[in-house]
Amino acid sequence: MGKTIAEKILSEHAGCSLKAGDLAICEVDFCFGQDGTSGLIIDSFKRLKKRKVYDKSRFAMVIDHSAPSPNGKISAIHNKMRAFAKTRGVNLYDVGRGVCHQVIPEEGHLSCGDLVVGADSHTCTYGALNVFSTGMGSTDLSIILASGRTWFKVPETIKIMVDGKLPKGVFAKDLILHIIGDLGANGATYKSVEFCGETIEALSMDGRFTICNMAVEMGAKAGIMEADKKTLDWLRGYSDRIPKPVSSDEDAQYSDIRVYDASKIEPTLSKPHTVDNTAVVEEVEGKFINQAYLGTCTNGRLEDLRIAASILKGRKVHPEVKFLVAPASRLIYLEALKEGIISVLVEAGATILTPGCGPCVGTHQGIPADND
Repeated sequence: MGKTIAEKILSEHAGCSLKAGDLAICEVDFCFGQDGTSGLIIDSFKRLKKRKVYDKSRFAMVIDHSAPSPNGKISAIHNKMRAFAKTRGVNLYDVGRGVCHQVIPEEGHLSCGDLVVGADSHTCTYGALNVFSTGMGSTDLSIILASGRTWFKVPETIKIMVDGKLPKGVFAKDLILHIIGDLGANGATYKSVEFCGETIEALSMDGRFTICNMAVEMGAKAGIMEADKKTLDWLRGYSDRIPKPVSSDEDAQYSDIRVYDASKIEPTLSKPHTVDNTAVVEEVEGKFINQAYLGTCTNGRLEDLRIAASILKGRKVHPEVKFLVAPASRLIYLEALKEGIISVLVEAGATILTPGCGPCVGTHQGIPADND
């Protein structure tokens, strides 16, 4: 019987043949925490009374969720992270470097076929690089930090095939919201989701990151794609590691197969209060908004900023609307400056925030008022 990508990667890292439903201890290639979870990782690690991190090169912390710090309590957590990084010799990406899910791939920590665990739910983003990546709790991360391993239950896999050409004005975000609206917020719980088809192949890497990033929004353990020339070219720009692409077998077993026609996808959004409460934009046309936000680990990449600038060039943001923009990383911010994208957005009335999670986390930099 053939294997899915998830079954192959987990089998490789367990050192034995695995299938969906099996339990195994696996070697982890890389793990990380952010400022919302690293404090707990550090505390849990210290309780283990381990003097050394298993492999310093395979762990990083990123200060991105509340950066710059909005209060003294958060500042203390940031300082705890800095102190741990200094004394243990681990990687720390401080305020302004960007969102963990952009910074970690940019820093060359990942490659095809890797097994990655992060103390953040959107760790599934790296599936766009042919990586099995998933989020776990801070105590799980402390065990990986100490041992280099953790346990997995091999997930079943849902195959999502998308063919056809996306219409003008329809992007990767619209596509994944349409899929989530169909499957539901719990439709892929504890499953791995393989995305494939000519539409996926046609997407830029920025678009592919968006798709895999939101796999968790339908409950998925991981979202993953096969590697192609685009994947390998992207990795070559950030890492000197030799990629080891992993593909599913033709006779791999799937728990479900869904097929979508990209040409029928329309601009899509999610209404309050669940991500699967989707609607096409036309249905809510005329609804007044108080604030718009462009950024996060889902849509803060260069392609997203370019699209926004192309729409806003020569136009102005409505005077009663706050438009906030947070580039996903410092590298993206610098490139957007070079291309003149930031100037276009600022002239239109946007407020540019520090690279990071911005108001997405709901702790600072644009918290909306009640009824906004």
